[in-house]
Amino acid sequence: MHLTQQDQKLDIVLRNQGAKDSTFEISDGSNDPEKIGIAEPRADSLEEGLDPRPDGNLIYSINDRPPWYLCILLGFQHYILAFGGILAIPLILAEPLCIKENNAAKSQLISTIFFVSGLCTLLQTTVGTRLPILQGGTFTFITPTLAILALPKWRCPDMSATVQTNTTDPAAPLVDGDEVWKVRIREIQGAILVASMLQLVLGLSGLVGLVLRFIGPLAIAPTINLIGLSLFIQAGQKSGAHWGIAALTVCLILLFSQYLSKVNLPLIAYKDKKWKVFQYPLFKLFSALFGMCGAWLVCFLLTYFNALPSSPNEYGYMARTDINLNAVKSAAWFYVPYPGQWGLPTVSLSSVLGMMAGVLASTMESIGDYYACARLSGAPPPPTHAINRGIAVEGVGCILAALWGSGNGTTSYSQNIAALGITRVGSRLVLQTAGLLMIILGLFGKFSAVFITIPDPVIGGMFLIMFGMVAAVGISNLQYVDLNSSRNLLILGLSTFSGLVLPTWFHSNPGMINTGIKELDQLIMILFTTHMFIGGFFGFVLDNTIPGTEEERGIKSWRKIDKGSQIHITDQSCYNLPFCTNFIQRFKLLRYLPFLPSLESQELGTHL
Repeated sequence: MHLTQQDQKLDIVLRNQGAKDSTFEISDGSNDPEKIGIAEPRADSLEEGLDPRPDGNLIYSINDRPPWYLCILLGFQHYILAFGGILAIPLILAEPLCIKENNAAKSQLISTIFFVSGLCTLLQTTVGTRLPILQGGTFTFITPTLAILALPKWRCPDMSATVQTNTTDPAAPLVDGDEVWKVRIREIQGAILVASMLQLVLGLSGLVGLVLRFIGPLAIAPTINLIGLSLFIQAGQKSGAHWGIAALTVCLILLFSQYLSKVNLPLIAYKDKKWKVFQYPLFKLFSALFGMCGAWLVCFLLTYFNALPSSPNEYGYMARTDINLNAVKSAAWFYVPYPGQWGLPTVSLSSVLGMMAGVLASTMESIGDYYACARLSGAPPPPTHAINRGIAVEGVGCILAALWGSGNGTTSYSQNIAALGITRVGSRLVLQTAGLLMIILGLFGKFSAVFITIPDPVIGGMFLIMFGMVAAVGISNLQYVDLNSSRNLLILGLSTFSGLVLPTWFHSNPGMINTGIKELDQLIMILFTTHMFIGGFFGFVLDNTIPGTEEERGIKSWRKIDKGSQIHITDQSCYNLPFCTNFIQRFKLLRYLPFLPSLESQELGTHL
């Protein structure tokens, strides 16, 4: 998900709302050409705070402080928008982690990933880029994680056979059910912990611009595309539990997100001692939530009237909502995630190198989100030091996620950025409130356990939409490339097809790799079964070695759009670290650190 593609997508969101980005009022030359006029916040009520204005001005810009009740309401909205993406990750990892039937472990993982996402959101909005941007779990880490857990040593044991062996042989060692999955998540923790050091180094050293200089659309398109395509098995398995319910989920999400996206519902607000009615795009903002809850409700009604099979061996049984009710009953009311809760992370070279592919993909995705978020929050384009610090803080966030054991890292969430353009509220305080809500709700064990009762086909329908969108976003980067060029078609076709063929072959022939060095065998298996690594590697190497003009490769259009989308202004104080400005100005040597404001801040767009 590259920054120009993301910017363009969010421009469409703004145009659909009949707005233009007039937060920055550039004079016609008679006055100071660099002068910026940000609209004063006038919203004293819920109605005004959520009603888009005809002139497109922000109701609240990045440094403004909305009323507390509006912060809570809009913060909860951001939580809901990120809900589906964050929840999907522990549900995807449940089976390869061997906790498919362990509801308590799934509940704890859900609590942990929401808790860590809230913590990382607070870090990013306070000491990172300081943009109103939400942090959450990332699909870019899913593919290498599945590749690691697919190794023969991490495949789930047959618990029924183990129980039978222990019953007949008293001398056989007992297998701890919790230890079976904890040893696997500790391996993932260690891989994310060490691999995230790369992201931290890229940010603190300022090497982000140098790395991105060699990455173009032909490297990004197959990488992001293969993230979505590689997860088709998980989507098929979940949806196949009941294709009717899965299709219903897809139809409801399409209904709310597309067919009813321009339908605003009347809501009531109290102002000036009287009730007022205002229009609000409820379907557009909560389409995924409404679609999932609608299908969930249908499954509940079918279960209540006993219209679904009651035998686990019959097709459609997994659509019942009473299968995992014991998870809610047995879950603790409060659960506090803490570092090292699954034990000490284990580190292996092969797992770390495989996870680095996810780290680089996540870095590319986040940089685009920073630019888009700045435009929609009334902030100037992010300078180099803010980009570097944001990437470094994301590395810190991934390290914290590894220490807490969420089974994943963190990255910036694009759908939450789109919400800034719809609500016209770009306040940093709103996202900090959302981070606090995620932390607080992550502490309620029963709240997290409720989500385990979502039937598999409902989750499968959500996966069909979600993973399809990820694949489509990757393909959309090709809009900048000359697709009439045989060079580009060759690079795209070979990188994408290789990213599908090689992992499939290596999965089917795990015993073919035998170098005599066990660690090297594992490294080859992880790298060559990670779809996004294969596609991205071939795309990167071929695009930078096969002769081609910048216009043909799409680099020229890419840079042109990046620069054209930026409005150069003088005031970048919103990116300065809190409580540190005077200290940095006192010691001028600190200004030369790439993650602190320099004497002459250059924008990242000049490095691309």
